[in-house]
Amino acid sequence: MNDYFNHKYPDISDLQRQAKKRIPKFAFDYLEGGCMEELSVARNRTEIEGVQLRSELLKPFNGSKLDVELFGHTYSSPFGVAPVGLQGLMWPKAPEILAKAAADKNIPYVLSTVSSGNLETIAEISEGKAWYQLYNPTDESIRSDLLNRIQTAGYGVLVVTVDVPTFGFRPRDIKNGLAMPPKMTFSNVIQMLSKPTWFLETALAGKPEMKTLKPYMPKNMGTDELAAFMNNTVMGRVDLEGLKPIRDFWKGPLVIKGLVNEKDVATAIQLGADGVVISNHGGRQLDAGESPIKPLQNITKKYQNQIKIMMDSGLRSGTNIAGALASGADFTFLGRPFVYGVGALGKKGAYHTINTLNTQLTQIMNQLGCSDVTELPHYLVSSESANG
Repeated sequence: MNDYFNHKYPDISDLQRQAKKRIPKFAFDYLEGGCMEELSVARNRTEIEGVQLRSELLKPFNGSKLDVELFGHTYSSPFGVAPVGLQGLMWPKAPEILAKAAADKNIPYVLSTVSSGNLETIAEISEGKAWYQLYNPTDESIRSDLLNRIQTAGYGVLVVTVDVPTFGFRPRDIKNGLAMPPKMTFSNVIQMLSKPTWFLETALAGKPEMKTLKPYMPKNMGTDELAAFMNNTVMGRVDLEGLKPIRDFWKGPLVIKGLVNEKDVATAIQLGADGVVISNHGGRQLDAGESPIKPLQNITKKYQNQIKIMMDSGLRSGTNIAGALASGADFTFLGRPFVYGVGALGKKGAYHTINTLNTQLTQIMNQLGCSDVTELPHYLVSSESANG
């Protein structure tokens, strides 16, 4: 299965269309949706697609390699699986499927705090290779317990998400009455019954829950209660003082995720963070927020030698990955494409998606004449030259 590739789905958009056919609407809406009018989701796609690269064709070239060293480990590709909440709602056992495939393909899988996968289970499945994404709980006892569990389970890299100071206003989820487990409204029941493979797989896997957080949350929480719980308990506003206890506790690599402001990156360096992810949470938090690709280019010019700089939000192809790396990123993460893959093709879809991205990125590098992903910035067409 490691080299699985389905020729019916050579593009991520093909996986997206097939996944939509197999996933209930309320679950697919959760995956696709953004904040308010979803302008930020569209902006992410438009601006990453605007990155241009320039080939060098008449120089000696002996092939390209994709491996990247990051935090003492050499990964086979310059991309990983971004944290996505409630993955098991969109496809049963999605966290387990993706964690296993990522470990087999030697790329990082980042488990979300609000995933349907249990942190201890995912650590075992990934053979200790997974990263863990943490929201900073306002409840100190929950934070302490979570950090101890993460450390005991053997996660090597801790990613603290800081761009969720409020629970995102997402109209699709409000209309669908999204809760965990999903509300059994007439509409949702009809949607589930209309997707027989999803329904059967879910019945076998068990109802999706936020398994890592389950010990800390009330049972059968509705949408209004869920938002209050997240705001008041799990997703507290994070500033430098709030991060200091986490930095003091965590002895391994610490990554701050969700920054687009140069001042915030400077603060992360001051904290002693090992990396940052330039991100706007996939357009799910601030509809008027800027796309991360332009801030990335400015931030890398200023801070690249001081901290590892990564990017997510809006990436959907090998072309997008190349564009982000050419813009200065040391590494990239993708979220929705991997869920599309699993939703479209089940277990095989995780491997198919990774292999598709690797194939696309290799073709791009060979076309450019780029032998190493660290050299991609050399091939970036600057905005000045593109306009001139």
